[in-house]
Amino acid sequence: MPDPNLQEVHDVLVEIAHKAGEMIRAANPTTATSGSKKNSADLVTETDQAVEAMVSAALKSRYPDYKFLGEETYAPGTPLTADPTFVVDPIDGTVNFVHGHPYVSISLALCVAEKPVVGVVYNPFTRALYSAVRGHGAFLNGSTRLPLKGSRVEPLRGLRGALVAVEWGSDRGGNNWAVKLDTFRNLGGEAGAMVHSMRSLGSAALNFCGVAAGTLDLYWEAGCWAWDVAAGWLILEEAGGLVADANPGGWEPRVDGRRYIAVRALGAGGKDQREVVEEFWGCVEGRFKYEL
Repeated sequence: MPDPNLQEVHDVLVEIAHKAGEMIRAANPTTATSGSKKNSADLVTETDQAVEAMVSAALKSRYPDYKFLGEETYAPGTPLTADPTFVVDPIDGTVNFVHGHPYVSISLALCVAEKPVVGVVYNPFTRALYSAVRGHGAFLNGSTRLPLKGSRVEPLRGLRGALVAVEWGSDRGGNNWAVKLDTFRNLGGEAGAMVHSMRSLGSAALNFCGVAAGTLDLYWEAGCWAWDVAAGWLILEEAGGLVADANPGGWEPRVDGRRYIAVRALGAGGKDQREVVEEFWGCVEGRFKYEL
């Protein structure tokens, strides 16, 4: 199989993202018409399924030899492999979508050797499109290089000055829920890190892009999936950011590992990214346990 033309793939994914955006904007979902998968916090709509079907068909017509890993057609236990694989979330932020909250995106990535090499994340309501090709930087709407402040990016002297994205997720009991709640307390309390604030915005893909842009300092999450993070992961790395494991001590996370901490590019004069991660790990209470 010949190596993929990454710029061509990028352009195809951008075209598909805009088409998907039209489908998403035309939909009129409600909480009453949405269905659930695992529980009432894990929603799916007909639009999720229709968008993924459109994306899958479009990609298979152009790249019939590439694998496809999508949220709505995923078979439990299927790992990401070294083969060229499109990793797709048709609507990241379905809970937002059914409530009419515009923090919603489609996330499209191509992974090779288990690493993202092309990533596109598009919010159809704000028309913000984030994209990256491995080795060629990350951009907003094709022309504005990320991070947004460029060489003027500010230092981060520790968590006390940080704006941190976190998510509740759909696991609302047991060990993983306890790890989140206890860590949130350690991050926000006077006796802990006392971060500037925490934001729970509802889209992992857009959270990664917010860290890439520099509008968020960190994003800590576990329980999401490869399709939630693959595109945003590349966009963040191409913007100078770092991804590590949400569990302390893991410097080489897997795209499908379901545990992530993302740190933005940092200016001179503060801590480096690894120091920030290690400070964050000091606030993590317990360890996440997730399976594919």
